[in-house]
Amino acid sequence: MRVVLDTNVIVAALATRGACAELFARVLAAHEYGVDANLHAEVERVLRVKFRLPEERIRAARDLLASTGIAVESVPLPEPGCRDPDDDRILALALALAFEAEVLVTGDDDLLVLHPWSGISILRPRDFWPMDRAAAGLG
Repeated sequence: MRVVLDTNVIVAALATRGACAELFARVLAAHEYGVDANLHAEVERVLRVKFRLPEERIRAARDLLASTGIAVESVPLPEPGCRDPDDDRILALALALAFEAEVLVTGDDDLLVLHPWSGISILRPRDFWPMDRAAAGLG
């Protein structure tokens, strides 16, 4: 399955232990996930500013995203897709023709209210698991 993980999910996976870390590990093991320059920059910014992680950990996070994600060149949406314009960047990544995500995993209510959007399921991390199980035939 082709997956896009929103910044909040990736940051939670990299900075803490718990459900998002498990989800990220599962995506790495069994799915393809798309990343673009905007996502890289936002993850780095949040890890640096909000979590105040040392530069070494930020570099390790950047390297992990670059080496495991599928690099996608997204283009801005032709029209706003979300009530929070800052979230349009993650929608553009999910919609990118070079990737065509099937699911966007996020904790952001501004994105979750769009489910489904342009054929893309927009789910909370906890709601991803049933879809993952079904895709694996464990249904």
